[in-house]
Amino acid sequence: MNRLSLTLSRGIAKVTESALGPYQSAVIRIGFAGTWLLFLLREFPHRQELYGPAGPWGWNLAKELAADNHAFTALLWSDGQLWFECFYLLAILASAALMLGWRTRTASVLFMVGVLSLQNRSVFVGDGGDNVLHLMSFYLVFTRCAQVWSLDARRAVRARGERIPVDRVGAVLWAVFGLALLMATFTGRFDNGWLIPALLWTAWVVLGLWWAVGRWAKSQQPRILLDVVANVLHNGALFVIMAEACLIYATAGWYKIQGSRWQDGTAVYYPLHLDYFSPWPGLADLMSSSGTIMTVVAYGTVMVQVAFPFTLFNRRVKNVLLVLMMTEHAVIAVVLGLPFFSMAMITADAVFLPTAFLCRAGALVARARGRLVRHDALTVPAPRAPEESSAESTQGRWGSPRASVAERGGGPGT
Repeated sequence: MNRLSLTLSRGIAKVTESALGPYQSAVIRIGFAGTWLLFLLREFPHRQELYGPAGPWGWNLAKELAADNHAFTALLWSDGQLWFECFYLLAILASAALMLGWRTRTASVLFMVGVLSLQNRSVFVGDGGDNVLHLMSFYLVFTRCAQVWSLDARRAVRARGERIPVDRVGAVLWAVFGLALLMATFTGRFDNGWLIPALLWTAWVVLGLWWAVGRWAKSQQPRILLDVVANVLHNGALFVIMAEACLIYATAGWYKIQGSRWQDGTAVYYPLHLDYFSPWPGLADLMSSSGTIMTVVAYGTVMVQVAFPFTLFNRRVKNVLLVLMMTEHAVIAVVLGLPFFSMAMITADAVFLPTAFLCRAGALVARARGRLVRHDALTVPAPRAPEESSAESTQGRWGSPRASVAERGGGPGT
């Protein structure tokens, strides 16, 4: 009994004291935001046909469907062209801000609003990856995904030591966010359901409460309580994201088992010969020229998808299957011309990557960036006059013998 209670107490302490998986949550933040950002930029010339008020799926049809399925989309608040263009630009900016980790709490909410609004505006546009993005944009709101590899983390390091750091930008964003919510609520824009409006108002109140506690609380207890709640929500959301990825693969694998084309090993052959999924016909013909390869790929896909949820308890086997699945999605991106679907699935897989691997990858990226910055900043000094050289040799490297500590590059506290 004592051992059981000790194990439970350790588990509760682990869940409440820290936000687990900081590197994994940073990867999925960057991955999903980057995937959506690239999609919006690529489809920018075609945005009118996809989501515009005068597109093939007309505004009235979308309004009727949203009234039937109660899906949230801010694009149906107005059928004006200006509103659509401004919202599309807002979705791009929110995706970029979330990817960079700038004001992540606010950016994650705006990212969710952008994803839900655009996808629910035209529900028949997508390639499968949009379903993953749809779900993950909702889960990301509850995660503390800016602990590392973000501008917020860099700002927190710079502000360390300040009891109440000044944050005028955050206050302005909070005020604008609240004003927009107030206008949307009192003008009856949230008439399709209560979930998204409740989530938006809750996020706004929590952001204000977080700032107020940090500024006016006389003890650390309120801030500790908020940290505990945030950690529990983060860890729960991260668990749901992992469970969602496992569910996607498990259901896909079990449905494939029931298909006759997957049973006889010919299921992969047919998509390779569809014009819509053949950006490289020569490569598709080369891959499908061997029946053995097609059979191995079909059976291997089914086995990997069905087995993956059961391999999470064995780290080595799990890592091998991760490599196989990521490779498979990379091949799908090239051969079938589905880059955004593959990017979304690879990002979902990345939540299972080992922390040590992510730390090494981050260190390599930081090292490469440091070398690039130093190379760009490298300048050749101008030749000095003879009198300057003699003066330096007389007075020393730092000029005057009485040069201040600041002039010599800092002191013990810097």
